[in-house]
Amino acid sequence: MKSHSGFSLIELLVVLAIIGILGSIAFINYAEYLVRSRVAEAHSQLADLRVKMEQYYQDNRNYGSSATTCGLAMPATGTTVKYFTYTCNWGATATNQGFRITAQSATGAGLGAAGDYTYTIDQDNAKATTKFNALTRTDVCWISTKGQSC
Repeated sequence: MKSHSGFSLIELLVVLAIIGILGSIAFINYAEYLVRSRVAEAHSQLADLRVKMEQYYQDNRNYGSSATTCGLAMPATGTTVKYFTYTCNWGATATNQGFRITAQSATGAGLGAAGDYTYTIDQDNAKATTKFNALTRTDVCWISTKGQSC
């Protein structure tokens, strides 16, 4: 009697199913990793802009002369920043003695299908996440991963 070597069709289908399941899990984790790495841009830029605003205040004794813009030019998307747009205003103080810098995810920034993220910082170093993955939030810190809270 001859022995046949090789794999049966069922064995091949089981292996393909296992590879498909592992691949889908890996893809989801990789996509979340990409979002976390891109959100880090907002955190580092906001911290840097806050320091620059304090330096501006030291020189001018105010944070800017307009309620809709601060004394500094915000970085433009595509130059030094890639995934977020930055705006600055007088914030809750409503005077030139305060500021709030906002980082809003840019349209089509590669932050996932629901990539709508908004982070803020003010003159008191109060950090906030007002939107994460298109969900409105009221966190008093910067969130970088799904399921994280302050």
